This record gives sequence, C-alpha cells and structure tokens, in this order.
Amino acid sequence: MTSLFRDVRIAIRQLWKSPGFVITAILMLALGIGATTAIFSIVEGVLLRPLPFPDSDRLMVLADIIQGADIQGNGEAGVTVPDIRNYVRDTQSFESLGGYAGAGLELSGAVDPAMVNATRLTGGVLPALGVQPLLGRIFTQEEDDKHQLVTVLSYGTWQSRFHGDPGILGKKILLDRKPYLVIGVMPRNFEFPLTPGRLNHSELWVPMSFEEQELTPTASADWSYSMVGRLKPGVSPSQAKTDAERSAKETVRNYPAFMAGFNMHPVVRPLREETIEDARPLVRTLFLAVAVVLLIACANLAGLLLVRAIRRRRETAVRLALGASAKTLLWQTLLESLILSVTGGFVGLILAAVALRVGVSLLPETLPRVNEIGLDWPVVGFAFGLAILTGVICGLAPAFAAMRTSVNDTLKEGGRTGSAGGHARLRSALVIAEIAVAMILLTASGLLLRSFDKMRQVDLGFQPDHTLVASYALPGKQYATQASADEFNRELLRRLQALPGVKSVGLTSFLPAAGNNQNGAFLPEGYVQPKGDSIDLATTIHVRGDYFRAMGIPLLHGRFFTEDDKADGQVVVIVNQKLAEKSWPGQDPIGKRLRLGTQSMNTPWAIVVGEVADVKESSPDAPTKQQYYGPVDQAEAMAGALATPSDINGNGGFIALRTSIPPEQMENALRATVRSIDAQLPLNQVQTMEHAISDTEAPRRFNTTLISSFAAAALILAVLGIYSVIAFSVALRVQEMAIRMALGSQRSGIIRLVVSAGAKLALIGCAIGLAGAAATSYLLRSFLFGVSAFDPLVLTLAAVFVLLLALIASLLPARRAASIDPMQALRAD
Repeated sequence: MTSLFRDVRIAIRQLWKSPGFVITAILMLALGIGATTAIFSIVEGVLLRPLPFPDSDRLMVLADIIQGADIQGNGEAGVTVPDIRNYVRDTQSFESLGGYAGAGLELSGAVDPAMVNATRLTGGVLPALGVQPLLGRIFTQEEDDKHQLVTVLSYGTWQSRFHGDPGILGKKILLDRKPYLVIGVMPRNFEFPLTPGRLNHSELWVPMSFEEQELTPTASADWSYSMVGRLKPGVSPSQAKTDAERSAKETVRNYPAFMAGFNMHPVVRPLREETIEDARPLVRTLFLAVAVVLLIACANLAGLLLVRAIRRRRETAVRLALGASAKTLLWQTLLESLILSVTGGFVGLILAAVALRVGVSLLPETLPRVNEIGLDWPVVGFAFGLAILTGVICGLAPAFAAMRTSVNDTLKEGGRTGSAGGHARLRSALVIAEIAVAMILLTASGLLLRSFDKMRQVDLGFQPDHTLVASYALPGKQYATQASADEFNRELLRRLQALPGVKSVGLTSFLPAAGNNQNGAFLPEGYVQPKGDSIDLATTIHVRGDYFRAMGIPLLHGRFFTEDDKADGQVVVIVNQKLAEKSWPGQDPIGKRLRLGTQSMNTPWAIVVGEVADVKESSPDAPTKQQYYGPVDQAEAMAGALATPSDINGNGGFIALRTSIPPEQMENALRATVRSIDAQLPLNQVQTMEHAISDTEAPRRFNTTLISSFAAAALILAVLGIYSVIAFSVALRVQEMAIRMALGSQRSGIIRLVVSAGAKLALIGCAIGLAGAAATSYLLRSFLFGVSAFDPLVLTLAAVFVLLLALIASLLPARRAASIDPMQALRAD
C-alpha cells in the first residue's frame, strides 16, 4: 500500500508539470463520462430498474387481442366490463386481479376547485400491486360493489393539496361534488398506472363501482378498460393465458348479439414489458449515441497520451538505461491515465447531476417513471467503473509505446525529434476512427432533422392556428340528468359565441392531441369484410355546436350537423375520409348507412350526411385511424358508440374556440364565461391548439435535439483530433519543412502538403463512416418519418460538411508550417 501511494504521488507530480494537458484531458473525459452517466441514469431508471412493487415479475397485464381490427400495434384493445367481471370470477391463475380506467374528476371542498387525474379501480388492483398505504388502508371489493364513496390519496396530492394534514384520514372531500371519505394515503414513490408523462400521474384512486350504463349489454363493445393481476407462485404467463382463454370464450358466448364473429383472444404479459415497451427503442438509441461520443473522447485522450509519451521518449530512454523495468514504466503510464480518468469521472458525475436536475423536466412525455431517474448507487458505481475502464484502455497505447522505446536510438538522436512513424500511424488511426463515428452520428442527426421537418409538413386534417381549447367535467351531483347537462352546454355555447373575437365555437368528446380517443365498433352497410378481419373499429366522437369550423376541419362531401339533427330524428353521422374509402371504395359515402356497434346489435342504422378530412389523433407522424362523428343529441341512439368519461353527452368534454385575435388573449374571457354559469366549475388544459400539437411533437423533437447535440460534440472532438494530429506532425517535421523551403519549395506547396494530409484522414474516416451509417441505419428506422435511412442528400451533405471541417482544422497548422524561417529552423537542429 505504501508503494502504491508513492507511485500515485510520483504520477501526480509528473502530471502537474503539464497543467494544460491535464485540464484538457480531464474536461474531455468529464464531458464524455458525464453525458454517458446521465443517459445511463435514464436507462437504469426506465429500463433496468424493477417496478416499485413487491415481486414485480409476477405482475401481469391482461388484455384482449382482436385480430383484424384497425388498431395500432398488435391489435391489443384493452378489455371490456364483461371481460373484467368474467376474468376476475373465472380465472384461477392470479392471487389477485382487477380492472382499472382513468378518469378526470373535479376536486373541491377543502381545496380550490380543480380538475385532477384519478384512476377508478376494482377491489383487486391494489392488493395485486402489494404496496401498503403510508396512512390508513385501501378500499375493499365490498366497498367497490356497494358503490361506497371512499378514496385513497397519492402522497403528492396529500402534500400539495392538503398540506400534509396528519388528520386527513376520515375527512371528506368533494369529487364531482360528491362527498368521498379519505381512507388512505399511499407512499411517496407509489404510482399507478405507470403512465408516461409527468402530467398524467394519478392523484387519487376511487372504487370502480360500475355505473348503470357500463353494465348494459352494449358495454361489451367498449375496450377502454385495463386489467392487472399478480400470478400465483409457480404459475407462468402462458398458463395464465390458457386459463384466460376459457373466460374469453365464455364472454363471447354470453354476448352473442354483440360479439358475433369476433376473433378475440386474451394476452398475458408482464406489467414491466407493458410499461417500457414504447420507451425501449429511444433509450437504447440515446445510450448508443452517447457511448459513441465517449469513444471519441477516449480516442482523443489516447492520442494526447500518445503525444505525451513521444515527447517523453528521451526521459523514458534514460530511465531504461538506468535500470528501470518495462513493467514499472507500464504501471506508471497506466497510473497517470487512471488518475486522469478517475478525476474526469468525478467531475463528470457532478456534471451529470447538474444535467439531470435541469434536464429531467425536458425529457419527452413518452418516457415512463421519469420521477425515478436520478444518481443512485448503481449509477454512481457505473460512472466510476466506466472511468477506471476508460483509464486502462486509454493508457494502454502510450504505455506500450513507452515500453517499446529504443534506448540507443533515442539517446543517439540527442535533442532532435524523430519521426516516430509507428506512433504517427496509430494517432492517424485514432483520428480516422473519430471521424468515422462522428460521421455516423452526423448522418443520424441529419436523418432525424429531415424526418422532423417532414413531420411538420404533415396535413393534420385541421387548422390549429387561432384556436383555443380547454377541457371540463360536469359533476354528476349537480348535473344528474341529461337535461341539466344539455342546458349547461347550450348556455356555454351561446355565451361563448357572443364573445368579441370569437368566430366559431364547438364542444366535443374528443380533441386531437389530447390522447383520449376511444375505439367503437361499426358495420358499414354492404361492406364485405376481408378474410381474417373480425370487426371494424373507429374513433367515436360526439360534437355539439360549430365544432368542425372551430377546429378548421374541412368538409369534403355532404354537410355538417344542423339543429334539425335531433334526438327523435334520423340518426346521422359524419365519417372521415379513411373510413369512407375503406367501407365504400370508389363510391360517394353520402347517403350510405352504418350500424353503430357489431353485426347483431340492435342499434339503428345511421345515415352518412358528411365526409371530412382525416384528423391526426395524436402525433402528426402517427397512423391515421377511421373516425366517425355524431351529434350529442343523438348519442343515446348511437348505442354502439359508448360514451367515455369525458364525453360531452354525459359529464363534460372539450371546448374549441376559433378566434379572430391571438387565442391566448381569450383565456381569461373563456374562464370568466364558464364561471358565470357555474362559479365552481374548473377548466383544465387551457391552451392554444398549436401548443397542444407542439406537445405531441415533443418526443421526436427531443430525439432530434439530443442526437444532434451528440453529433455536434462528436464532430468537435473529431476536428480537435485532426488538428492535434496535424499540428503535432508539423512540429515533428519542422526540419523537413525548412529543408524543402531552402531547396525552393513555395509556401503554398507546404500548405497543400499539410492540408492534403488532413484531407486524407478525413476522406478515409468519411468512407468508413458512410459504411458504418449504412450498417447501423436499421436502429433509426423506428424514429424516421417520410425519410429513407439511406437518404442520399443527408449522406452527401454530412460527408461534405465533415471534409470541410477537416480542411479548416488542417489549415491552421499548415499556415504555421508555411510561416517558419528555414534558416532559424536549420540552425536549431
């Protein structure tokens, strides 16, 4: 141990003699290790860390797969109310199993009225998760069945909205103006569902207590619910799936009028896979990109250490001549590299902590469990392990270079600097590798930038400019009847339309970018389903007022809804272009009929009176779905199109105002108008439609920005590498340059000689980088939109840009070489 401390002191003294080199090396490594550690903390928090539930590997998601349905992904459609009841009653593979669904509730009473995200749970969900409350208890299945008004608060809600009141248990709060008894508070880190996005976290949990309309036979066509359960010990997911198959068949048999022809079967998969499925490609790509940047930083450090070893060749030769062993020189060189890398790792850890504190809020909403991301012990261990590995790898090249020093040749050279051809080739190889990986990242950045630009050019199917939107929910206690809800909605429309600056206003159960779309079954008259298809599903949307004009949705054929489309009249719908083209290809859809629901459901035929453009429901790059719209007054007749918790036919929805003035200037007027009708009713998500669209673009914008940042860092490091190699090469060849100029060579020829050396490295690096970009392009395919992974424009521009930067990096040492005085240089020799 004493000898180790002595060697460390000697290494520190040697490094202290070159402060510029030390600072440069530490900062270079700190940036590389810091960025890698920050991204690894995201990888660890999102992908690697177990779910925050006991024995989380036994937690499973249970859902229905509907083959042939128009559903994104693998056809997974959630579950229905009959599914929940049958699966819970009939399956034997789960210790506890339950269903859940999100809900927006008005919280009032002890706090100012506000809309909160809530989750409705059946009695089996919280026992399945296995987390005990911090205070109080969870509700029981009996309380769920008997419609008991009880609630469990999240820790954040207890702290922020109730100021951590220790006596909160037993108090009543108003949810949708109904008195709910607070019976529990969950622990600080408890979160369920594990929904992506910080704004979507559930603030409280209430019993599912299925409402009357959810228990009707038509509920068998609504797959907007989810299920989670805990497997019994020794039961595998495949066994649970086989068990659930029997229950699914029972559900289909019990509802022949509504599920005839369904090709449906259950899927059982880990909750963890469900949680991280969408985030995995992004996180893996980010980690790969930052690892590439770290490799470039390592290559630069190895190059700097190699240059240092060359400059210390005479010192090394003297030590060898005096009897120092090669093993001692190897250890001393590695120790210097380790001191630099560990110091860089410590500084990088500080940078990573700062980056995470600032950057977590900028992470895309598609990442789950964002609140768990941080510098925990696994991440700290990773940082220092990475620092030690980096130090060893970077120190090997200069260490072996020192060991291979020829004592006689070096001492014979005296004070002159040799060419060190082998070392020069190694440095050149490092720079070529840096250019190649920088080229790969730059190409990826260019592809993402083009893809993002293509996405921004997508026709959304509506005009988001000059549109203000908001959501609201009508409490069931004050608006218990349909007539009272209708009266509020009509009065709201009338007063909003009268506001100065409002051109048109409408209400809707669905808003683009709000993420609240619902699948509803339908059957077009005369449509023959292709073999293998089971049912057609479309997004069901109820509207009131002048919604289509408020959103700027163009009418392609037919008409919009009018006041004549009343509850006792002919049921009418407006369909989007995709539904019309699929149901009646090559025909005019106006006058065609749809049965809203499945083939055997006793629902009336609806007449298509209009066709509108396809509206993007979420991100502009997401696939377009089939959609149909119905007037609110006819919602009861549209029995196949089930109402969601935010449906304006029931207890709320979304407001859309098209204005002639900047829409943000209408926010206060909108809030005041709502308060003039109901002083306690809060509005939620009041924003311009352009801002809402911008939020849906955030994940792709984040990907593009981060990859572009890594590409810029890699490019800067690669250019510095070219500069250092060329500058050091020029320093070694000062006498050669002087002789060339003494023999008549022009200064322009010297510049060309030096620049051509840098250009040669850049050309080789670009060629390898283009091949590497082609080989790794498959990693980007899931992130690209409207752009080929082998886009020739991006590849060409990336190569040209790298070459130009390489030439610029070579120009400064070239000019320095051309400006030397031949006589002074030769005398110095």
